Amino acid sequence: MADPQSNARLRADAGAPTSGVIHVRTRLTADFTVISNALAQRRGSAVTVGVAAYISSLPDGSPVSIAALCEHFSEGEILISRALRELEAAGYLERRRERLSTGQIRTRTYFYGVPPDGGPDLDGPPPPKPPRPPRSRRRPVGGAAVPPAAVTTETEKPAVARPTLSDADPQAVAVLTSLRRIDPRLVLSEQEAVRLAPAVTQWLAAGVAPSQVTALLTARLPDHFLTRPAGILAFRLRETPLPAPPPLPRLLPDDATRPVVLPFQTCDGCERAFRAPEPGRCRECRPGGRLRAAG
Repeated sequence: MADPQSNARLRADAGAPTSGVIHVRTRLTADFTVISNALAQRRGSAVTVGVAAYISSLPDGSPVSIAALCEHFSEGEILISRALRELEAAGYLERRRERLSTGQIRTRTYFYGVPPDGGPDLDGPPPPKPPRPPRSRRRPVGGAAVPPAAVTTETEKPAVARPTLSDADPQAVAVLTSLRRIDPRLVLSEQEAVRLAPAVTQWLAAGVAPSQVTALLTARLPDHFLTRPAGILAFRLRETPLPAPPPLPRLLPDDATRPVVLPFQTCDGCERAFRAPEPGRCRECRPGGRLRAAG
């Protein structure tokens, strides 16, 4: 006879919570980092906590510049620099400019597991202040209500229409669109093209050919972009070039000062070609044209 089986669930441990996370802890004896709960449970950006934990795990002397952190994390330069500023404002990170024995000035970075003075902000940014309640308008004496015509209301400013792609210079838009043919990474959105088109128009108005603008924007680009392609293009277009130089002066004299070239005529006597303003005889066939030899 088979043993009886029960379909009831096994009773959970008495000390285990009924909801939330349950830790499965492992005692580590090497390759671990101790981080305070004030830092690990800091309110705010998760990137800030991740950068702080990564810097805490590095040995002394490791580079922690923005470029070095961008190589490790998938976040860009803007988020990494914002995280470093938050850690510096909270007291975990300190940057000092120190003079070495050789006279050179270096920037040293100090990272504290616990801020020396407790930190100005251990729990992240303070909660936003509640909005002030609107002030109630005073009523005149006697309790009479103010007529609606007497109440001045603030007029809302009309929304400014954002420029569209149809408002931009077509030639400038064509130059920006053709950049992706040379470098596939230079893909621009519609708003980015609208924002960059006026700068390209100024370059074209200064006498720079579209091919020259394209070569300038695509030459010597970095292997890895730390920002959007539009930021790199805007940086290269930030200054308008000099206008085209005036044309060189003509080396040849004007038509008024050129000597008149006489047409060819056929001599009526010897039928030779000679230059003269009108038909007739050449110099040799004219009377007295040849000089007689001295006898």
